[in-house]
Amino acid sequence: MDKLFFTKTHEWIKIEDDTALVGITDYAQKELGDVVFVELPKKGEKFRQFSRFGTIESTKAASEIYLPLSGEIIE
Repeated sequence: MDKLFFTKTHEWIKIEDDTALVGITDYAQKELGDVVFVELPKKGEKFRQFSRFGTIESTKAASEIYLPLSGEIIE
């Protein structure tokens, strides 16, 4: 069964077996407005829990994205 979790910094994580998908909440998307650039890590990069792993730039602001758990980027 898939599980969806949310962080205080407006990221979400969906657990599927031994893989996790990470994104930002609808609230964060609405607050950011039109997104103009997204920086994400490359396949194979490893991260510790709560480390910054990306940036989203919008017409309103630039925001960092934090990884809610430790892991390796596979896709």
